[in-house]
Amino acid sequence: MLASGVASANPQPWQLNLTAGVTDTSHKVYAMHMAAFWVCVGIGIVVFGAMIVAMVRFRKSKGAVAEKWSHSTKLELLWTVIPVLILIGLAWPATKTLIYMASTGSADMTVKITGYQWKWRYDYVDYQGKPVNRVGFISKLDAQSDRIRQLGSGLDPWSAKDADGYNDYLLNVDHPLVLPAGVKVRFVVTADDVIHAWWVPQLGWKQDAIPGIINDQWTKIDEPGIYRGQCAELCGQDHGFMPIVVKVVPKAEFEQWLAAQEAAGATEQAARTAQANVPARAGQG
Repeated sequence: MLASGVASANPQPWQLNLTAGVTDTSHKVYAMHMAAFWVCVGIGIVVFGAMIVAMVRFRKSKGAVAEKWSHSTKLELLWTVIPVLILIGLAWPATKTLIYMASTGSADMTVKITGYQWKWRYDYVDYQGKPVNRVGFISKLDAQSDRIRQLGSGLDPWSAKDADGYNDYLLNVDHPLVLPAGVKVRFVVTADDVIHAWWVPQLGWKQDAIPGIINDQWTKIDEPGIYRGQCAELCGQDHGFMPIVVKVVPKAEFEQWLAAQEAAGATEQAARTAQANVPARAGQG
């Protein structure tokens, strides 16, 4: 299942169209995109068809004589009303989808995303109505890609491959964002320095990360897999080196992972507390 998810998440050679994605939101966006595409195709056929017919059948070399009229009220009304109806027909599903995307309530999980130059921080806020205790980490470009990208490294970018043989140069991270499949996840997105944008195409949306402002979005991914993205806002010299990797696992596996992370966080906090108390006890003695 994970292998099939990885294959669907990665770009393919000669992939020219938008991705259909793996969420309801992405499917709705893709459907609107295709509807607008076919409307444009239809308009193109009518307009260019009329131009070709006019140039072939009514050219001067065939003795065609231009008409003398310069205005038609019926024609003006026709080519005004038809575009308006097309726009209304496209705006209706677009508005419904935007309202659907804005509905972040009733989420089963909350994750805070913070953009930095040039990395992401993920903090797990709550899960299934309960607060998550000290689970958060920095996610940045993986060490292999970071070594290869250095000027004069002499390393081949095509040598960076994942377990399935896919070239993940500049697309992999050291710590992916782990999410459960089939769970509605609310994201609260901000930044600590400049404007970033968190974007995973397979999810069907991107969200600006702005210092001092909290934006929110949501997703629900039913298919386990690995989904890749990038910062989509020019944020400085290493803008091209802050990828996003979302690892979606079955719900039971995620709950085991989350429990392990909470236990590790509690152990680390206890060790820090004990270390902080050592000098105080020594001074008392």
